[in-house]
Amino acid sequence: MDNSKRRDKGMIYRVNDSILEEQKPARILTQKLNTMDRSDYKGISEVVKELFGISDNAFVNPPFYCDYGFNIEVGKDFFANYNCTILDVCKVKIGDNCLLAPNVSIYTAGHPVHPALRNTLYEYGAEVVIGNNVWIGGNSVVCPGVKIGDNTVIGAGSVVTGDIPSWSVAAGNPCRVIRPVTEKDLKYYFRYYEIDDEAMADIERIWHESGDDEKYPK
Repeated sequence: MDNSKRRDKGMIYRVNDSILEEQKPARILTQKLNTMDRSDYKGISEVVKELFGISDNAFVNPPFYCDYGFNIEVGKDFFANYNCTILDVCKVKIGDNCLLAPNVSIYTAGHPVHPALRNTLYEYGAEVVIGNNVWIGGNSVVCPGVKIGDNTVIGAGSVVTGDIPSWSVAAGNPCRVIRPVTEKDLKYYFRYYEIDDEAMADIERIWHESGDDEKYPK
């Protein structure tokens, strides 16, 4: 079995010339993206769509780095801030309305622990799945094989080594659940800073126009 097929089946594999050829389009596109006029929002969005393929209104603030691009699937309204790295040896599936803060890294790539194996240059990939409405804080790392549930917040500086359930606030190294996300969180925008009446009226209008007023009640 050739190494590309081994990689795609989740088996250990070695990087060879054929795999490097598969990475060339992403290298060309990320170089283009990372040298564009930062105010060319339309142009950036077009390159991101070409890079990811499957996307709806995705935007990435350059610089951005990935291996293949075609292994990254993002839902609608995806946003990644500056200096995001996604090592997409295998699938990275990200849901709708997800936000990645600056310096977030998502890794599907890994190497064997034992040096005798590692020095053969065999490596592996393990899929990462991130649900809908997830916000990952700055300087966080998501490790191979991790699943993060819907409506979850990952605190800044976290190292996510294991699965995180839906409706959670989680943080730390290793990342652990701190508390659930509840309806009480609808009242505050940061810690104990309450949302003012004018902003809440506009938020309720946005919910109503999007059909989410029953999903997110006052």
